Amino acid sequence: MKVDILNTYEELSQKAKDIIVQEIDKKRDILLCTATGGSPTKTYNLLGKEYGVNPERFDQLRILKLDEWGGIPMNHPATCESYLQTHLIQPLKISGSRYNGFYSNPADPVLECMNIQEKLDQEGPIDLCVLGLGMNGHLAFNEPADFLNANCHVAELSAMSLEHPMASEMQIKPPYGLTLGMADIMHSRMILILINGHQKKTIVSKFLSKKITSLVPASFLWLHPNVICLIEKDAIE
Repeated sequence: MKVDILNTYEELSQKAKDIIVQEIDKKRDILLCTATGGSPTKTYNLLGKEYGVNPERFDQLRILKLDEWGGIPMNHPATCESYLQTHLIQPLKISGSRYNGFYSNPADPVLECMNIQEKLDQEGPIDLCVLGLGMNGHLAFNEPADFLNANCHVAELSAMSLEHPMASEMQIKPPYGLTLGMADIMHSRMILILINGHQKKTIVSKFLSKKITSLVPASFLWLHPNVICLIEKDAIE
């Protein structure tokens, strides 16, 4: 893993944007798996500005949603879907044929996970997976546990995940999560994890210890051969 400490969130976001653009230039139809939340927001906004300068760069880009809050309407403003539509899908003019992601309120959540797994198996592996670090060390909705799930699954959300700013906006909390599994993530050709915010100092310290444990799911990234970790200085000092 290559760890790079950046002075500000703006510097982190600019570097992340540059890395994503470099990978798109190498392979125009790259499959980009995208996290949601505060950490990647500025990066996605910078990609939107890049589209304004060179829209052709993104005309074959494929996007896969990393995870989703389950049991809430798809058009709820706090869903991962609403976030991605606002910050990435619409700004980059990604057509429906080039975007896949969990439906937030499926009649059968297990079947929904099977459908997304089938699409990933057909179109993958992921070329570049953009991740954030959860306050308890989770990746997507792969929560700390005695064991981790390999593939797409319905996740039991931890109390800490339900305190996430996106979930805090919901009057009725999501009863479950829908998420790619650890093997899906680890099979990515390249992983970019973005970490910012002083509130993450404790979990960042555990993550950087390189002690691999299912109680800190993000620690498994140390086993991957091609990970870039960008950390805002405020998250470690």
